[in-house]
Amino acid sequence: MSVLWRHFALGFSALLPLVNPLGTALVFLGMVGIQPAAVYRSLARQIAINMAIFLAVIELIGSYLLSFFGISLPIVQLAGGVVVAAIGWGVLNQPDAGQSKQTAGAQIAAQAGDTQERWDSKTFYPLMFPITAGPGCLVVMLTLSAHTMQGNLTDTVLARVGLFVAVILLSVLVYLCYAYAPQITGKISPSTTHGILRVIAFILLCIGVQIAWNGLESLLKPLLLHG
Repeated sequence: MSVLWRHFALGFSALLPLVNPLGTALVFLGMVGIQPAAVYRSLARQIAINMAIFLAVIELIGSYLLSFFGISLPIVQLAGGVVVAAIGWGVLNQPDAGQSKQTAGAQIAAQAGDTQERWDSKTFYPLMFPITAGPGCLVVMLTLSAHTMQGNLTDTVLARVGLFVAVILLSVLVYLCYAYAPQITGKISPSTTHGILRVIAFILLCIGVQIAWNGLESLLKPLLLHG
């Protein structure tokens, strides 16, 4: 079971700063506008379900996509680890962890027009993708999916289950933050949110370096043995 919990922790800590439920709840609230509580809950439920299905599909078919394009696991680990580390570095150093998402949300909201329009048809795009789970989540899920294909079949299954549990828990957090966005955003100060995200971003940076090193080690080992 250690494999399951290890990949659960890996997936959750890697995806959390990218999804950023607290920060994105501000974007969600700004885009949807003042609505009855039932509307927030309904939209939050649809967005959370869409995100869980979206990331689960990427996890399941990611390895097959790599096989189709002939990309080896060490290459994915090296490239994906570098990207994950770069994302962590960017979140760690940017002045406002939610600034980029807020900017994107404002642009889409301006194009959407009246905030009183129905958002039911927009729960996948743009509310789920790219506002909640953007391209960075795709890269991370592909990398983590490839990272689970190690050891025997039992370890692979446990690793995928752990990653899926992380996705489910993250979707639950998204639902809670979105459904109760007006109450949460009024009680948690931005400085507290940014401080927590800085710590998580540093962990994400370390995770990316570790994944990249695993891939580089696998690529260099045959050369060193034959050298």
